Amino acid sequence: MKDWNLFSKQELINAIEKCNNLSALNPDKLTWSHIKSIIKNKECIFKLLDIANACIDLGHWLFHFKMSTMVIIPKPNKSAYNSPKVYRPIVLLNMIGKLFEKMIRERLQFHTIANNFVHQSQLEGLKQRSTTDAGAILTHTIQSGWVKNLVTSTLL
Repeated sequence: MKDWNLFSKQELINAIEKCNNLSALNPDKLTWSHIKSIIKNKECIFKLLDIANACIDLGHWLFHFKMSTMVIIPKPNKSAYNSPKVYRPIVLLNMIGKLFEKMIRERLQFHTIANNFVHQSQLEGLKQRSTTDAGAILTHTIQSGWVKNLVTSTLL
């Protein structure tokens, strides 16, 4: 892909370091703790980077990364389990594919923010933006309205 820098070792490490080791087994039978162990080997980390970079260069997402398993989990504290509404389907994806998706997501988010492609009031789904930020913006908007003798309302 044109103008896409190769993923670095640090990007791969950053993508996995915050992942919960207690994840469920996925179609590839790996957990985050398995992958964290694997990347301790320098040769393995560079092989993973080669695969991630090849996927980007070729513009091809391997079928193996698209494989998923659906698990149906009953919702807790229900009086009866005779209705589909009391169950929650969960899709488990391939862990290596999830790792690469995290790396891509981090890179795309960095570039969209760095290039001002995201409106300043966009808060959801972005790093360094929180409910505290949303509350501060809302409070500021309300108080700015009061200074101008306006009534402020919100629709959420």
